[in-house]
Amino acid sequence: MTDTTEKAAASRPPAPPGPETAVAEPAPRRARLRRVVTPWLFLLAPLALLITFTYAPIANMVAYSFTDWDGVSPELSYTGAGNYAEIFTREDLFQVFFVSGYYLVASAVQIVLALYFATVLSFNVRFRNFFKGVLFFPYLINGVAIGLVFLYFFQDGGTLDSVLSLFGVHTDHTWLGTPSSANTSLAGVSVWRYLGLNFVLFLGAIQSIPGELYEAADLDGANRWHQFRHIIAPGIKPVLTLTVILSISGSLAVFEIPYIMTGGATGTETFVIQTVKLAFQFNKTGLASAAAVVLLLIILTVTWVQRRLVPDDRVDLV
Repeated sequence: MTDTTEKAAASRPPAPPGPETAVAEPAPRRARLRRVVTPWLFLLAPLALLITFTYAPIANMVAYSFTDWDGVSPELSYTGAGNYAEIFTREDLFQVFFVSGYYLVASAVQIVLALYFATVLSFNVRFRNFFKGVLFFPYLINGVAIGLVFLYFFQDGGTLDSVLSLFGVHTDHTWLGTPSSANTSLAGVSVWRYLGLNFVLFLGAIQSIPGELYEAADLDGANRWHQFRHIIAPGIKPVLTLTVILSISGSLAVFEIPYIMTGGATGTETFVIQTVKLAFQFNKTGLASAAAVVLLLIILTVTWVQRRLVPDDRVDLV
């Protein structure tokens, strides 16, 4: 009787495992390999472009900075750190960084104005969409066109002098004739052009703040200044930090507007304009490469110091 029961039990097919007895089978090796390789296949083309057009030129630039290559001849000789020593010892090569001070001050003015307009137009204001378009429109214009337009704007008897004469102000001041007035005028053009970019960044950050916070602030009797100080300013801190970094790096690498309007004359030559002239006008590609490396290191250092002084902490307003 017992042997018959055991034989019947042995011949019976096994019951399917329940939830308690189910065992997860390991994923096939091919599936695991596919999960590892697939992301890199999508990244292959972007990484190839990034290496080809960014990192490889930077590596070549660093290599050329230790040579006396003129950019034309196939032969070059190794000069060591001579190009870097020349940059830091020749006053005419390094003093152009002081021109960036005008653009640095202009960047501060630009950030303040952009933050003000973004805060005002984030509330329910009449014709706010029209004003948004007016503020952002200059950023859409080509930089060469802007330089040519303002070249006529600041010339003697040009648009600016004509507008001032309508208000009874007659001046024989040459706006692009002296280093101080020329750099101030060029920095003002930079503010007009890039104000819209910072404005859009700030406006997007402000509009991402939950509206319930403003309603709660209104119930508590907070005015617009209190809302800006305790809601808007902390909420847009990451975007504000990014904008400051972009403004500082942009102030050090100004090129387009002063090159079009003055060509670096009357004390308006920036570090980038000087680098371009060294490479293509004086055929000193090795020295120009060293100058570009110095500029890159300065920008990276300033960015690192700023990130250390103002860490990007996550702000939770809710």
